[in-house]
This record gives sequence, C-alpha cells and structure tokens, in this order.
Amino acid sequence: MTDVLDPSALTLAAERLVAAAKRAGADAADAVAIRGMSLSVGVRLGAVEDSERAEGDDFGLRVFVGRRHATVSANALDDPAALAERAVAMARVAPEDPYAGLIDDALLTHTFADLDLVDTSTPNAAELTERALATEAAGLAVAGVTNSGGASASWSLGGMVLVTSRGFSGAWLRSGHSLSMTALAGAGTGMQRDWDASSKLFAADLDDPATIGRRAGERAVARLDPRKVDTGPATILWEPRAATSLIGHLIGAINGTAITRKTSFLRDRMGERIFPAGITIVDDPRVRRGLASRPFDGEGVAGPVLDLIEDGVLKHWLLDGATARELGLVSNGRASRGTGSPSPGSTNVRVSAGTASRADLVASIDHGILVTDMIGSGVNGITGDYSRGASGFLIEKGEITYPVSEITVAGNLKDMFARLIAGDDVEARFSIACPSLMIEGLTVAGR
Repeated sequence: MTDVLDPSALTLAAERLVAAAKRAGADAADAVAIRGMSLSVGVRLGAVEDSERAEGDDFGLRVFVGRRHATVSANALDDPAALAERAVAMARVAPEDPYAGLIDDALLTHTFADLDLVDTSTPNAAELTERALATEAAGLAVAGVTNSGGASASWSLGGMVLVTSRGFSGAWLRSGHSLSMTALAGAGTGMQRDWDASSKLFAADLDDPATIGRRAGERAVARLDPRKVDTGPATILWEPRAATSLIGHLIGAINGTAITRKTSFLRDRMGERIFPAGITIVDDPRVRRGLASRPFDGEGVAGPVLDLIEDGVLKHWLLDGATARELGLVSNGRASRGTGSPSPGSTNVRVSAGTASRADLVASIDHGILVTDMIGSGVNGITGDYSRGASGFLIEKGEITYPVSEITVAGNLKDMFARLIAGDDVEARFSIACPSLMIEGLTVAGR
C-alpha cells in the first residue's frame, strides 16, 4: 500500500512529458498522470456472481503552440518524446483558440490542504464478499421480498498528478468504499424493485450492511400494487435522493461551458433571485472526507468555497481557466479533468435545510405526489422546460396513500426553482447533499 500512495514515480513521469513537450517546440504544456485501482464483488442469492479487479495508470499531455493547443493520452509511457512530438504536431495544425492557455500563475496553489481523503485499509475479495452477502441477506429477510437483484461491495483508490511547464507540481489520492443492494418484491408482471446504497471514502463511515439491505427490501415492498393517477395539477415532493436530480439540473445550467455556449436557461440571470429567500446552495471542495473533495483542481487551483446560490440569488458560475477567460472572469477552481482537457464541474454541493420536516411538508399537501424515483432526462437546457418520468406515492389531504407509477412530472425549471420549498432533512449520501424539496403547481400526466 505504501508504494501505491507514493506519487513520486507518477510525478517523475509527468515531469518527463512536460520537458519533452518543451523540447519538441511547445510554448507551454501540462501533464496529468492518473492512477486507478479497484476491486468489486457482486453476489446474488447467496453466491458470488462476479469479482473484478482493475488497476492502471493513464497519462495525458496538453501542449500549447501560441493560441493553438492539442491533447494526447496514453496508458503507458514508453516513449515520452514521441508522444510529445505528436502532440506538438497536432497543435500546430489546430485552429487558434483565443481563450486557450495554462492557468494564470497567481491562481496556482502551492500548499495542499490535508482533507483526509485516503483510507489506508484495503479490503480483500473475501471481506467484500462478506459485506455484500450480509447486505443481501438483510434485504431478503424483509417480509414481502421475493427475490434479489444482487448486492455488491467495492473498493477503489484513485487520484491525479499534475505538472505544468510553469513550475506547478501536485498530487492527490482519494479512496472509496461502497455497498448496494437491489431487492424485488411480488411476482410476475406485478413485480417491483428498489435499491439502497452507501458510498464513503472510509469503510468505517459506510452504513451498516443490515441497514442498507433492509431499506432496499422495505422500499421494494412499499412499491407493490402501484396505481395510475389522473392527469392534472399537483404538488410534488421529492425525497432527498430523488431531489438531487433537481439540483443536478441547476449545476448543469451554471456550468461555464453551458454559459459560454449560450445553452443555459440561466445565462442571463447572474445576480438575480432565482430561488426563494432562505435557499443557499454551497459548493465546497474542502470538505474533510468529502466524496468530491480535492486539494486542487485540474489546473492547479485550490478553489474557494462558493455560495452558488446565496439567499436565493445566483452568485457564481462554475469556471475553469478557458471558460473564465471567455466570460471576462477569473477561474474559481472548478476544472475537472481526466487525461483530456479540463472542463468545469462541481465538487461537494450542499443545499441548505429548511424549517419544515418531511412529515410537515406531506401534511401541508392537499393533492400531490411523493416522488421516490425519477426516470429519463427530459430537460431542455436552453429553455428550462422539464418533463421527466417518475414514480412514488400519492398524497391526499396530508396523508400518503398508495404507490403510483407511470407518471410524468412537467413544468419549467425557472418557475420551479422560484417556488421551491426545502425540508429540514438534508441527506449527505452523495456528492450533492440535499433535503426533501417541494414545488406546488406542477403538472402530472397520468391516465
């Protein structure tokens, strides 16, 4: 494990790539080396179905010749000079990009925060099998569960080295552990399925296998005998794990690439109130043990904590160097990166809690749907028009009644955001931490 955690060999390889690019005629260059290791075990009905292990290093080199640039990648670094020469040759015939270039030196970080991202304990296949079997057994023990869609346990370790021709050199690693189970209830055409999962950086932080399996089983059983509902207006209440999809649409709309391409329905709304007062949405790359935490982004910028939405007002786009230059702004350290060129993305996003419990929100609804699952991706990023399949439970006069399926929820995200009400039940289970979210006056298409 010590050798895996030591980035010196990858750093040296990235340095060789940058040096080779300069010798080949590049005006500037940066190189990334990405390490990935994983082990996963899948079980079904008490037997191992699959076990997979993968590991490898990948390398990417980005070169600039004037305002022209090109990127090449490889999974082995046998000949850095040949790779660099190919990249420079490609850059020389590429079209000019007025916004291309390495990040400004003043934005680079040279101190790296300790975010406690690596669990040094490494499970073997037997340990992962035990976790998966325990998770599945708990799901199958739930009354009404008739079958298993399988359970899985996995471990991963991945990270990045970044070296630039301007003297930046940094590395980070992040571990990951996950458990999941899919349970089936009922039989034949009436069969229903649901799932539950837990993902953390440290194994000790995972939800208990018995809890994950039980939740998966109970969710599947609760979905039995769904009915259709009449088409018409309704209040929609998304439970937290379904509500993350709404925030995901916001994240996509404030991505710098969408703004520069004019493909976002929020492109003209900077500084305006787009959510009700009291709603704050934060993006924080510095959360200790955060699922998307990192000490620097894909260009070497540490990146501050951003209030994307502050008291309902849109305050920031998600920017890397290129999108920031095109918009006349400064990168805020949101460059995501593989072996290719960087592009903007979010890190750990958290929606502020409201004051009402989920039970209070349910009690306030005369006619509506508690949405537990979203289907499809019917969102127009340019107009904000929203139409997505969903399933969940009918709410009548403040009471959850019976499961519903085969419905479509429709509206426009600009109007939906403006009427959003947040519950107090924030769940930090994913990189987007979100409470229940309620919106009145949407259209449900059913029978």
